[in-house]
Amino acid sequence: MLNTEKYLYTNIRKFLEQDKENDIGETDEVLSDFSCPRNKDVENFLKNSSVEFTKKNQSVTYLVFSNEDTELLGYFTIALKPLTVEGNRVSNTVKRKLQRVSKLDEVTQSYTTSAYLIAQLGKNYTDGANERISGGDLLEVAWTVIKNLQYEAGGMVAFLEAEKQEKLLGFYKENGFIQFGTRETRDSKGNSHVLIQLLRLL
Repeated sequence: MLNTEKYLYTNIRKFLEQDKENDIGETDEVLSDFSCPRNKDVENFLKNSSVEFTKKNQSVTYLVFSNEDTELLGYFTIALKPLTVEGNRVSNTVKRKLQRVSKLDEVTQSYTTSAYLIAQLGKNYTDGANERISGGDLLEVAWTVIKNLQYEAGGMVAFLEAEKQEKLLGFYKENGFIQFGTRETRDSKGNSHVLIQLLRLL
């Protein structure tokens, strides 16, 4: 159970609105304090892409702070994406729930629906801030936001994509996600690798 008294989470739009109203650059200052040596892609996205993606409505980033001293502890990014799930990859229970909000392709027996994508999730390693929030708590804050979005707009599925690492996949599965597929992608150097796709029903 998430201890909501420990954390504050803020839509990055609120920082951008304050910057515009007061002609200040607080957002850039806050983001500059973030570091994630374990995953530079997570760090680079927050510092170099999160604001632009939010302005273009491609995704929205949320910043998570300590409620005690407002230190930046981590962040996550949520987007709306079409999702296709092959029926033979999930249980009958999941299929029944998907049927409520999905379009079934009779030929491929796959379900297509709109879903909430947790596109980024990362803790801040600057000055040991990562020790002040667990990965489970950060994910639970993201889940709280998704549940609020569901209340306002509906939907039934959230998903994410993760590197094929046993510890990482175990973490997501412990937090209620189930594997349903894979996706091949290429890095900036053109090297291909496989991402594991996992979903969780709301």
